[in-house]
Amino acid sequence: MRFLIIISLCCLFSGSGRAQDSLRLSRRQADSLFIKNNLLLLAGRFRIEAGQAEIIQASLYDNPTVSVEVSAYNIERQRALDVGRQGQKIISVQQLLYTAGKRNKRIALAQESAKLNEYEFADLLRSLRFELRSRFFELYFQQQTLGRYDRQISTLQSTVTAFERQYDKNNVSLRELLRLKALLFQLNNDRLEIRLRQTENQQVLRTLLSIDQPILPVVDEAQLRQYRLPSQPVDSLRDMALRHRADVLASQSLTRQSELNYNLQKSLAVPDVRVGGTYDQAGSYIPNYLGVSVSMDLPFLNRNQGAIKAARSQINYQKQLQTQKTVQVGNEVLAALQKVQEVEQTVQSVESRFSEQFEQLNQGLFTNFQKHNISLLEFIDLIETYNESTRELNRLKADRISAYEELNYVVGEELFN
Repeated sequence: MRFLIIISLCCLFSGSGRAQDSLRLSRRQADSLFIKNNLLLLAGRFRIEAGQAEIIQASLYDNPTVSVEVSAYNIERQRALDVGRQGQKIISVQQLLYTAGKRNKRIALAQESAKLNEYEFADLLRSLRFELRSRFFELYFQQQTLGRYDRQISTLQSTVTAFERQYDKNNVSLRELLRLKALLFQLNNDRLEIRLRQTENQQVLRTLLSIDQPILPVVDEAQLRQYRLPSQPVDSLRDMALRHRADVLASQSLTRQSELNYNLQKSLAVPDVRVGGTYDQAGSYIPNYLGVSVSMDLPFLNRNQGAIKAARSQINYQKQLQTQKTVQVGNEVLAALQKVQEVEQTVQSVESRFSEQFEQLNQGLFTNFQKHNISLLEFIDLIETYNESTRELNRLKADRISAYEELNYVVGEELFN
């Protein structure tokens, strides 16, 4: 007996420990933890640092080249490596000098490439934040639905237990008992379906936040009321998206990169110059010869024609993609705004006291059934109607927030704070 008591206490404390492990988060707290912990964002920051390092690398000058030639063997003096005063050595130094502004063009291209990394990072942040908030609010409303299901199932289980006792006394029929059990079975299946979707949302949120604790969303009604139809017209929202969306800026950056690369490829057709100096101890027409040299490639065969033509075609390609992106963004903003208007109209069409009245009906439902004020069929029909309405209403509320967050996403700005 003592062993059973100890086991029960252990289960109790472990269960309470699991409940305490749940991490209560508001939306702002989830956003903050996401910015701090998300591994994809951390990886993106390293990519930005790499882009800045590429700018440094592009700004560096080429190292000078030094060559040394010494006498391997002096036949007259029969000495190996004779580099003394009577020997021979040649020392030359060369430095490559870029022409046609190649260095500055490479720096400009590296700078634009670094900007592209920043835009892609911002676009990743935009996408992941939309995923985070959509899952966060969906999880919150799923918990609201589950709370009502849990209360409903608990009360119905008590009713089934009471009916079983009455059935044993032959006061109710087997058909009535089985119908109630079937209803309880259906509610448990519906609850399981919600729990499975909730588990998926938990998994995605924990991955986004890089934590291993269950998340308990904390939302108040004041926060939900902040999501309301924007006052800006669709043209203003479209212009805002074209100015601020990171993927639009990335598309523009790719076009600028193709233009900068075209300028660089044209400059590469101009030969670079190599200048240098030479010291020859005894191998020239006079001892201790000092000379200077200038050399360059003759642009007769290779004038970089193919690369220039490819770069010009790349400009046209990127401009077409940028135009396509502009059209796509405009349509996305229009569709997102229409979605918000539709879901808001649907929510407003539901009476403000709809949920309240259904809750009142549910509270008196079991009492009236036990007092035989309503029949078994009426009781089951009302239970099913209540549960379906509760589930659909919470799903509608989650869809409403998701629609507003999608508008945030396509505009690229925080319209609702």
